[in-house]
Amino acid sequence: MCAAQKTGRPVRSLQRVPVKNTTPAPSPRGLRRLSPLLLAALPTFAFANAAVDGDAPSPVQQVRVSASLIPLGVADSANQGTVTARQLENRPLLRTGELLEAVPGLIVTQHAGDGKANQYFARGFNLDHGTDFRTSVMGMPVNLPTNAHGQGYSDLNFLIPELLSTIEYKKGTYYAEEGDFSVAGAAAFDYVRQMEQGLLSVEAGQHRFQRVLVANSTALAGGALLYALERAGQDGPWETPERYKRVNGVLSYHRSAGDDEIRVTAMALRSSWTSTDQVPQRALAAGLIGRYGTLAPTDGGQTARYSVSGEWSRQYGDGASKVNAYLIASRLDLFSDFTYMLGDPGHGDQFHQAENRRILGLNAARTWRHALGPFASETALGVQLRADRLAPVGLYLSQARQRLSTVREDDVKERSGALYLSNSTVWAPWLRTVAGLRADRYTFDVDSDTPANSGKVDARITSPKFTAIFTAGKHAEIYLNWGQGFHSNDARGVTGSVDPTTGLAVDADGAAIERATPLVRGTGKEAGLRLAGLVPGMQTTIAAWRLDLDSELIFIGDAGTTEAGRPSRRHGIELANFYTPAKDWIIDANLAWSHARFRDHDPAGAFIPGSISRTASLGVSGVAGAWSGGVRLRYFGPRALLEDDSVRSPSSTLLNMKLGYRLTPRLKLTVEVLNLLDRRVSDIDYYYESQLPGEAAPVADIHTHPGEMRTLRAGLAWRF
Repeated sequence: MCAAQKTGRPVRSLQRVPVKNTTPAPSPRGLRRLSPLLLAALPTFAFANAAVDGDAPSPVQQVRVSASLIPLGVADSANQGTVTARQLENRPLLRTGELLEAVPGLIVTQHAGDGKANQYFARGFNLDHGTDFRTSVMGMPVNLPTNAHGQGYSDLNFLIPELLSTIEYKKGTYYAEEGDFSVAGAAAFDYVRQMEQGLLSVEAGQHRFQRVLVANSTALAGGALLYALERAGQDGPWETPERYKRVNGVLSYHRSAGDDEIRVTAMALRSSWTSTDQVPQRALAAGLIGRYGTLAPTDGGQTARYSVSGEWSRQYGDGASKVNAYLIASRLDLFSDFTYMLGDPGHGDQFHQAENRRILGLNAARTWRHALGPFASETALGVQLRADRLAPVGLYLSQARQRLSTVREDDVKERSGALYLSNSTVWAPWLRTVAGLRADRYTFDVDSDTPANSGKVDARITSPKFTAIFTAGKHAEIYLNWGQGFHSNDARGVTGSVDPTTGLAVDADGAAIERATPLVRGTGKEAGLRLAGLVPGMQTTIAAWRLDLDSELIFIGDAGTTEAGRPSRRHGIELANFYTPAKDWIIDANLAWSHARFRDHDPAGAFIPGSISRTASLGVSGVAGAWSGGVRLRYFGPRALLEDDSVRSPSSTLLNMKLGYRLTPRLKLTVEVLNLLDRRVSDIDYYYESQLPGEAAPVADIHTHPGEMRTLRAGLAWRF
């Protein structure tokens, strides 16, 4: 969200409360893996697995990875994995963004309308709408810096699940190719190049849910043209109908010719919705609204995203090259009201966040397999360039979606460039190392309607990485990881020096407004273990990790100012199990525990508000004759809502189910039951001050967004 909770301070009067967390993100990497450069077109990945034979390097062997069973000698950490289409086929989904819950330990919720980016939680972070977890689709970044609503905003609603080939995930600051927004983790989504059969899918369900998808591929000019068109919408269980509408399309051409491969893709998304945001518990207790009611019936928004991307790769005898370029245009208009009558009793506290963005980017990498003296080695060199232009990005006061006044409006140019180098070397049959170095440079250029908040700032940061991997017999591998990463902060906070509403260099509490640190460093450490083959078809990973951040800076999106955060430390343990007991059957079980605290001493307390401490999930899916299906249990642990831990959110447990029956070889019926046990849980909870009509003064309260009730959906999928 965005809401005021994010300050997590003992409650004070907040003007235009909702705030944005602007912390760092983890930067993961699998240096040993050649697949991103050599075999990106395959639905399964090929990895380089070098070994030593006497004094000479042995040839690199290519290993095909099925589902999440990563062979020993391939991964660079215990927390890397690959999710395949096979794993996703029978996975029940309430929202598209829940695809990320395929990453062990990651929780996806929503505090507003379904057209808005989801809320993400992982590794002791409330990741807000994406800050500190990097996502990409077909090489294009999804996270948006200096977003109107929150730093690192990551809207995945343009994904079409049926087109996914793989989700490759990793966590930590140990991977040279991962930069901004990757401190907690990273996930790369890839689409299939072509479809064996066309697909027409029609779905319907409660609360006027409906979805139609047509997708197919056809031969064209020696390659394959893939196309898909999706239309979806629903009202949800809300007393004010959501009226969510989404139109989504993909057109992609792929061709392989000898050692060369090209892919050109165009994507388009448009959506609109009415939002039921979180509400104060006192309004529910007094009967002012029902469980699915709202105090701000005109909240909501609309968004659009258009992209064109191109990818070229070539394989050589000693390695590979890959180049990816993209152009993205996006727009967001978001209307929110979290405090009601606190700031403006006459008109209400609704505000409008808007941006119009263009992104131009390029990623290029080259890998070489070579000898390092008598040792087998692989070196990767890469460059990443990105330029964002926002013209403008603005914050306005509004009433019933009608603009009343401007809080601030800025034109922003944000450019970044990165160069990284990494090397993986096998020193002995039982030891290999991965060493990397990444250098990033950023330019923030803000032209503000408040001249004192305009400016241009350059920033640089260097991030070293090192990993040692020990083979302990034929069934176990041990990882020791260390690395530094970073996250960027909102350009408006980097150049701003006065409150845009008052023109003063102090905030409402009289504290001096300080410019944000442009790039905030994070340092991670991890020890991990991967066990494979002790039980046929089973793999277990265990990781103990720690992450220190120099600052958890907070951008107050509805006030247009930045609030300096405190240094923090997180540590935890993660356990992931993946088991295929028989053909077409998958069982996965994951546990994660995290401990998140501020590192400095402050009377307010040491707890980091919203930080998740415990998660667990259990899933079973399979195929038996004409029947198929999957069941998933998800536990979302309690969180501190204030720094002194005096107010906490409850935990929640959800059970979802999907069942399919093949009526004919080409026609399949599916039924999904979401929240099967009809649990009354919260999707999200915050604690901050708001003021309802009739109240004489602000009241501190838990503001909650309920999880949706038990929901039934059914669909027919025809393969043609």
